Amino acid sequence: MNNLHEYSVGVEWVGNRGTGTSGYRAYGREQLIHAAHKPPLEGSADPTFHGNKDRWNPEELLISALAQCHMLSYLHVAVRHEIVVTAYTDTAVGVLRQEGLGGAFERVTLRPRVTVAEASMVAAARTAHAEAAELCFIANSVNFEVHHEPEIWVAGDPA
Repeated sequence: MNNLHEYSVGVEWVGNRGTGTSGYRAYGREQLIHAAHKPPLEGSADPTFHGNKDRWNPEELLISALAQCHMLSYLHVAVRHEIVVTAYTDTAVGVLRQEGLGGAFERVTLRPRVTVAEASMVAAARTAHAEAAELCFIANSVNFEVHHEPEIWVAGDPA
């Protein structure tokens, strides 16, 4: 089994407004993110950093990667523990501290809302998040805390 996996993406700057980087406000931060067999993602900087609010920024993509990775790991763990998940959403939030021109994320909090098929699965569904966190490649690759605040619901429960 090959233990090394390589991922390739391309980033293309499309923000030249005619004068390139002749001044800080003279260029756009727009970019296209490419990967084989996928539609391009329209990226930019965060609006705080003169970016386009209608495009994905790197900070959002990092938080999204953490949320997606946890969800996929969680679904895998659910199958292993016979937890039938019928729905899963997450509203993840990241906190970045800017210091001068640089900065770093302090933390990301994932808030998965998981719906399971039966009430008997709720306790196992809650504890499965810890195992999923251990398996998530992306969370294991960052140098800040990734917190989890899960909610577990039962399908058909009016609450």
